[in-house]
Amino acid sequence: MTAAGFFAAGPDAALAALFVPFESGELQLPANSRVLFLRARAGVRLREMAQPGWLCEQSFLPFADELGRNGLRVGEAAADEEFPLVLLLPPRQRDEARALFARALRHLAPGGTVLAAMPNAEGAKSGEADLARLSGAVQHLSKHKCRVFWSTPQPADVDHDLLAAWLALDEPRMIVDGYLSRPGLFAWDRIDRASALLVEHLPADLHGRVADLGAGYGYLSAQVVARCPRVEAIDLYEAEARALEPARLNLARAQRECGRDVAVTVRWHDVTRGLAQRYDAIVSNPPFHQGRANLPELGRAFIVSAAEALLPDGRLLLVANRHLPYEAVLASRFHDVRTLVVREGFKVIEAVGVRG
Repeated sequence: MTAAGFFAAGPDAALAALFVPFESGELQLPANSRVLFLRARAGVRLREMAQPGWLCEQSFLPFADELGRNGLRVGEAAADEEFPLVLLLPPRQRDEARALFARALRHLAPGGTVLAAMPNAEGAKSGEADLARLSGAVQHLSKHKCRVFWSTPQPADVDHDLLAAWLALDEPRMIVDGYLSRPGLFAWDRIDRASALLVEHLPADLHGRVADLGAGYGYLSAQVVARCPRVEAIDLYEAEARALEPARLNLARAQRECGRDVAVTVRWHDVTRGLAQRYDAIVSNPPFHQGRANLPELGRAFIVSAAEALLPDGRLLLVANRHLPYEAVLASRFHDVRTLVVREGFKVIEAVGVRG
């Protein structure tokens, strides 16, 4: 239905800035070509620089797929694996970024260098200060409205107590109403208002096999289990791998609390590529942005995938920001589309009768 990697964004300024210290001669690539790149992003400069010993780690599936299509090795470093150079593009969320700095130091070989780049508008100075707290002296330069900073710490420079504390920041943690989440996920520390509105309008007669598209840490799916006793199985689809563990834990708790067994599957999957399974119902609070960019096409692609995966008499329950233009694609894919509620800037839509 959509081209592979349709929503995998191209290289950005931080990626371009990351390699400036090598161009200026301030840093040299390791002779053994072993490099770990955390939160790697595909781009022309990366293809030019990368060598066979480079390992790119990326938890967001569309970005990971794009790296693979660029011929780069994608995976996760073993717990005890060390590299003479660790590159990273830290995220905006500070706890998530601190955990990533700690992981970088954990995988750094003695005498190695950690190198990071962040946009100035997304906490670059704070990121540099955090790396300095962990590793001691840090050097930096500015390019492309980004800050590039690096450290080559001696063993005595590393604050190992702080490193352990920051590694723990990425562990699933309790947020509200007993749900577990982790920093950096969508609405990671709260119940999203749009999802809560959809939950208010979940039909109790949902039955059979249900899918949750863009499931995040599993709030919607857990509520389906709690409120819809005729649901026998639920599949959670989520492109961010870091959401999968808290989602599994939250669904296990939901089953314990309702006192019945529901077949639960949590899938690391790009919904825009379509679904292999057919469903009696689908629920979704689809994403409509990537970073700061609004992408209503992303929500429309979720709707197309849902329509293609529903059984002929299946139904889609969708929540979205009120202004998002989903009605046309819904009308083209379903015979009956109705808005159940519009409130607080959101709309809940039910669509039934998949068009052949």
